[in-house]
Amino acid sequence: MNIQMVDLQGQYLRIKDEVDAAVQEVLDSAKFIRGPQVGEFDCGLAGYLGGTYALGVGNGTDALQVAMMALGIGPGDEVITTAFTFVATAEAAALLGATPVFADIDPDSFNIDPAAIEDLITPRTRAIVPVHLFGQPADMDPIMEIAKRHGLAVIEDNAQGVGAKYKGHATGYLGTIGTISFFPSKNLGAYGDGGAITTNDEALYEAARK
Repeated sequence: MNIQMVDLQGQYLRIKDEVDAAVQEVLDSAKFIRGPQVGEFDCGLAGYLGGTYALGVGNGTDALQVAMMALGIGPGDEVITTAFTFVATAEAAALLGATPVFADIDPDSFNIDPAAIEDLITPRTRAIVPVHLFGQPADMDPIMEIAKRHGLAVIEDNAQGVGAKYKGHATGYLGTIGTISFFPSKNLGAYGDGGAITTNDEALYEAARK
């Protein structure tokens, strides 16, 4: 017997009427870009996660790239992350002309090992990108301490950590800025693709919107 990892058809059939009505509402409004439903979603997501701002984008890669752009990351900069992640985590930095630098993982959590980060920091390092993998938050306290000590931003790749909590606080709002993917295989998947940026920083939120 084959069991699908993600049964989108089965999920759809259980909530078909609700999904169809929502899609029809958008079609009837003819507002396909940043319509009122997107604003409602942004507010709902921020409320669910207990943060201040959320901004819907096209996909998880866009979320990472826009977050880095909002922080001014570009050519010549370095971004420290883990190699044990989806390619988009490093790709977003490369698309902006920055260099991804890979830190080793903690063998118990498979997340980035905070002890491996500091030796990789150079004068060109601009950010640390921990990935909350398999619903397990990265060990954020030591990561934030390292970032503060060196004046670095922390971009949470929260594509597989939506709804997880670290010491009682939701992932996505622990660092400087967070990113989410709603690809169907993620923890919170969409019918198609989507992404979001999360932050408590108003200036970063406004920069990401632009």
